[in-house]
Amino acid sequence: MEKPYEPDVKTCVQVMNHDGVILYPTDTIWGLGCNAQSEAAIDKIFEIKKRSPQKSLVLLMTDVKQLSRYLANPLPDLETLLSQFTQPTTIIYPNAINLQSKLISPQGTIAVRITHDPFCRSLIKRMRQPLVSTSANISGEAAAANFSEMNEAIKLKADYVVKWRQDDQQSQSASTILKLEDDGRFTKIR
Repeated sequence: MEKPYEPDVKTCVQVMNHDGVILYPTDTIWGLGCNAQSEAAIDKIFEIKKRSPQKSLVLLMTDVKQLSRYLANPLPDLETLLSQFTQPTTIIYPNAINLQSKLISPQGTIAVRITHDPFCRSLIKRMRQPLVSTSANISGEAAAANFSEMNEAIKLKADYVVKWRQDDQQSQSASTILKLEDDGRFTKIR
């Protein structure tokens, strides 16, 4: 049986394969997303958000195996470390590799959230690569708690707006952000 969000997934993949930007629900707040290998789409996200390219974007991934492809020195017990988080948590990892330079900070780090959201996981699996994700707001403005509260300018500038969960009125909040230190400890950023 086809999942109710399957038509959106198919359209998102087509749009992202042609350097487009999507507006979509995540496991936290609504996000702007694109193909992590598309420099043009990444540039468009910075333009839509009016955000400095020096500020990092988050990547959504499905699991530690996928994440390990983008880290030069993944910790051997990374999966165990991450299993302690029950809420959506974005982690800043050192020694990023194999990604567009615009996704790697000047310090060589990347911000990644392993998502458990079925819609997002389906998108990532179809794309066979990480999904760029950033809050769907103009830089400096508060992120919308749900789709109906979102700035109309953001909705108009995305190449595709996902229909799935637009009517959901439940307030969502951004993820916790932690930085993974070299010794395996976490420092809370947000």
